[in-house]
Amino acid sequence: MANQSRRDFMRNSLLGLAALPLGAGILSRQALAQDLPRLDPENPQAKALNYVVEASDASDHPAYADGEKCSNCMFYNADTQGCQLFPQNSVEPAGWCQSWTAA
Repeated sequence: MANQSRRDFMRNSLLGLAALPLGAGILSRQALAQDLPRLDPENPQAKALNYVVEASDASDHPAYADGEKCSNCMFYNADTQGCQLFPQNSVEPAGWCQSWTAA
C-alpha cells in the first residue's frame, strides 16, 4: 500500500507541475493587459517606425495600404494589446506603423 500512495503522490505532483505554466500564462496575460502603458506616438522608437494612433493618419506614408492596422498585424497580441516591436507598451488596435506585416 505504501508504494501505491507514493505512486499516486508522484503522479499528482507531476500533473500539478505540468499545469503550473498554463495557470501562470493565463494570469500573466490578464496582468499584462492592465499593466502595459499606451505607446506615446512621441516615443523615439514610435517616431522611428512612424507609429500613429489611427491608421488612416498614415495614408500619405508610402508603406501604408488601406486596411492595415495594428490589430491585423503579425506583431500584435490581442490579449495584451501589445506589440512585439514595443514590448514595454500597448498599442492602439486601430494604430499603424511602417513595420506592419500581415498576420
